[in-house]
Parts: sequence; C-alpha cells; structure tokens
Amino acid sequence: MSNSDGAAGGTAPAPSPNQPVANPFLAIEDFQKVELKAGRVVAAEPHPSADRLLVLQVELGEEKPRQIVAGIRAHWAPEALVGRTIIVVANLKPAMLRGVESRGMLLAVRGVEKVIPLGLDGDVIPGTRVT
Repeated sequence: MSNSDGAAGGTAPAPSPNQPVANPFLAIEDFQKVELKAGRVVAAEPHPSADRLLVLQVELGEEKPRQIVAGIRAHWAPEALVGRTIIVVANLKPAMLRGVESRGMLLAVRGVEKVIPLGLDGDVIPGTRVT
C-alpha cells in the first residue's frame, strides 16, 4: 500500500482483485527474496502534502524506527495505528512519496468498509521475520 500514491517511475497499476494475473505462480526462490517482518508502529502522522498518505515510524528491531509512508489515511486516524503490530515488506527499495522517503511497505487488504493493515494479535518482537 505504501508505494501506491505519488510514486515516480513507470510502473503499471496493480491489477484489481478480480482481474486474473498473467502468471499466477511464483517460484519459492522468488518469494524468499521478500523480507516480511513484524513491526510495531511507534508514531504516525498525516503526510505534509498528500491527503491519502500517512507517515509511520515503525520499530523493526533496528537501531532506530523505520519511516514508512502508507496510503491508508482515508481509513485510519494516525493515533489508531500507534501501538499496533503490522506486517512490513522490509527489503523494498526506498522510494520518495510526495517528497517524503519511505523505507518499506505496510501490507494491507481492502476490507468491505475500509483498508485494513495486516497485523498480529500476539506479542511479537519487532523485526521478527514472517515465515
């Protein structure tokens, strides 16, 4: 979700949930390249120049929190995300989104009424790899 608003580059739009994907199968070696990690949101605020974006500070077991820009502002108040444990793509190439650097991607799903960040209910150490 984080790289969907304001990202530069000529990437094609994501297919709709009902649209078939050209090659639906992925080799395990390709999937293993993606680092999915549990992260705890320690701060969140509206993006200074994009109505659809929030800027999150996420603990991922690193020296300092990681900044992630996510396109969920229409569905979530910043304070509602603080303290939540979310799933993050941790090894995504950094991107500038409307002038703010994003160093990862929050995973989310479009629910019936709003976009819902994927997360965990149990106690997990930030930075734990999702396997």
